Amino acid sequence: MRKIFPTAAAALDGLIHDGQLLAVGGFGLCGIPEALIDALRDTGRKNLTVISNNAGVDGFGLGKLLETRQIRKMISSYVGENKEFERQYLAGELELEFTPQGTLAEKLRAGGAGIPAFFTRTGVGTMVAEGKETREFDGKAYVMERALVPAVSLAKAYLADESGNLVFRRTARNFNPAVIMAGKVSVVEVEKIVPVGSLDPDAVHLPGIYVHRLVLNATPEKRIEKRTVREKAGEKTGA
Repeated sequence: MRKIFPTAAAALDGLIHDGQLLAVGGFGLCGIPEALIDALRDTGRKNLTVISNNAGVDGFGLGKLLETRQIRKMISSYVGENKEFERQYLAGELELEFTPQGTLAEKLRAGGAGIPAFFTRTGVGTMVAEGKETREFDGKAYVMERALVPAVSLAKAYLADESGNLVFRRTARNFNPAVIMAGKVSVVEVEKIVPVGSLDPDAVHLPGIYVHRLVLNATPEKRIEKRTVREKAGEKTGA
């Protein structure tokens, strides 16, 4: 089966529907499937529930879908740096299922591994555990978390061969592999595509069996997060 599609729009053709559960890779501004997010926006689909570590920033990443009001609910572990997210949430226009980062990663990993649920101590005794089953093991309380299995996953990798075997770069390897594994259909945006047999098997981070569609984006924007700090009292800048 040929997995390579000519454009991001073509790669999403027939996959996206109103009200779907989607997962989108990325960590901060790193490893965001930029072209696929633009194509998702252009579908005009509404009432989406999106699983992602964060919701991008204003005007970039998933922030674009917040601006077009296509996202009904976010399942995330970090929601800072996005004023539109804050506005919609505080106005009651956007639902949020706030999830500890490690739990979110494990919910995706479990979904990809066919594990329907697991127990964790994270969140016990807090609002995270409200309405969930708890159980005691070896004298300690645990909360049960259900796995996540999105209908479609959108993700980013650095390199792929024509069979979809993937290589990630640095922090982009954080959530993207789990997002891809969890999806019933996974669409991956990459910067390079090479012939089958070009990759050293030991260098492959995720096998192509998890990848259904590929699209090339050789020139992503790749925004960089910069840390800024306030000047200390009495401190002067410049020469």
